[in-house]
Amino acid sequence: MTGKFLFGAALAAFAGPAGGAVMVIGNTSARICYEAAEARASPAWDSIGNCDRALAEEALGDADRVATYVNRGILKLRTGRTEAAIADFDLAIARDPALGDAYLNKGIALVRAGRDSNGAIGLFNAAIEKRTRRPALAYYGRAVAYETTGRIKEAYLDYREANRIEPKWREPQTDLARFSVQRP
Repeated sequence: MTGKFLFGAALAAFAGPAGGAVMVIGNTSARICYEAAEARASPAWDSIGNCDRALAEEALGDADRVATYVNRGILKLRTGRTEAAIADFDLAIARDPALGDAYLNKGIALVRAGRDSNGAIGLFNAAIEKRTRRPALAYYGRAVAYETTGRIKEAYLDYREANRIEPKWREPQTDLARFSVQRP
């Protein structure tokens, strides 16, 4: 198997919205924060303000507080504030180490930033182990990270798994087309 090392398309797939927003119930600033994180459009700056208000002013339970950290991190990541997003994902992980979506989004942030691919691989592993709601995205992210570290076979297998899980998602299909499998 050979990769063509043209993984710009794979990295471009992470240029869009992060996945893995965490649901918050009710009609609160935390819910509005969730809806903005779940939307595929670019967030308005006031979306992050809703998250900030929820964290500062609302009596959130532990699960909603953790969800709001993840959702605010997604919004910050979309607005190019990678370090601030990572800090929010770290807060979520510290409060709930079992939440796979926090690991998923932190891995995406590292890949988008083009740094610490090995750390991102570990985060995607954790997201998969902790049953993220978006396993295809976790496999896809791990594939991109593998490819950036030259682990072509592992990248191919993860692109293939992402495609198996979500066969209608175009990015894994596009990336798989870049590979040619050679039998020994």
